[in-house]
Amino acid sequence: MKVFINKIIPERGYRMLEEAGIAYTVWKEKPILDRGQAIQFCKGHDAFLSAGQAGLDADFFEQCKHLKVVALHSVGFDGVDIEAATARGIPVGNTPNVLNKATAETALLLMLTVARRALYHHKRIKKGEWGIAKPTEGLGFDLAGKTLGIVGLGRIGAELAAICTRSWGMKILYHNRSSNKRAEEAYGATKVSFDELLEQSDVVSVHTALTEETRGMFGMEQFKKMKSSAIFINTARGGVHQEEELIAALDQKIIWGAGIDVTNPEPMEANNPLLDMDNAVVFPHIGSATKETRDEMTRCAVENIIAGLKGKEIPYPVNPEVYQTR
Repeated sequence: MKVFINKIIPERGYRMLEEAGIAYTVWKEKPILDRGQAIQFCKGHDAFLSAGQAGLDADFFEQCKHLKVVALHSVGFDGVDIEAATARGIPVGNTPNVLNKATAETALLLMLTVARRALYHHKRIKKGEWGIAKPTEGLGFDLAGKTLGIVGLGRIGAELAAICTRSWGMKILYHNRSSNKRAEEAYGATKVSFDELLEQSDVVSVHTALTEETRGMFGMEQFKKMKSSAIFINTARGGVHQEEELIAALDQKIIWGAGIDVTNPEPMEANNPLLDMDNAVVFPHIGSATKETRDEMTRCAVENIIAGLKGKEIPYPVNPEVYQTR
């Protein structure tokens, strides 16, 4: 049995495969594989460990219908045609729950960087402006005692709520389809309507999945409902916000600032106006970019590969229904 891996992964993954007696091929070159190249590699292998490979659509699964398992080196799977994989009996696995803390810390880092205008002041140093600050100019604001609105209060949102309540006594509002009683008891979180959250929050942080319901849910209409002093944070998926309208909202000072770790499309073009705005901070999707988190993601992905190649149910399936159709 052989698995194709489209990018270099932590050494832990290779050791696990070797111990399980599974051969592997790793694409180690700088250029990222295009869809056609990935398909050709997959045709010569029994499984695919995909680290952000684009083009896993219905045609991919048709051409690679021999695959016994596809393991994603990610939590998100919105770029994968799960229905097509299931129709061909291919289990698809992801890496759930291993990057909750890392992503919450990234949201926190964005909040702090925007609130304290840290990147703006870094740029001032490069312009030779350090030493000419004025007492009322270039000021940020404290997070302590402010209201944090969390859209999608799941595991990642709860991690952020824990940090913000314990460290700064922030008040937590949240908007979910269902109530999170545990967060209400632990952090005093209050479930409110979407509009109430927008109107009352000093920071709005998005942690929802990308679905047809959430796609584009943050546009100019929503930004206008937020406080003019509010910060927008998105570490979920770029498709949740409408980027052109976010740019306009920042440019027109409709909201005070924004910090995003996700863009639409990804990667962002180098000439995107957000990169030059003093009230915006953009990270290149680094929510899981810690050694500990990437090691755990690798463990989950390889466990999915090993189980799939041994004919067992994979431990972290995105499409568990695939086993009902066999």
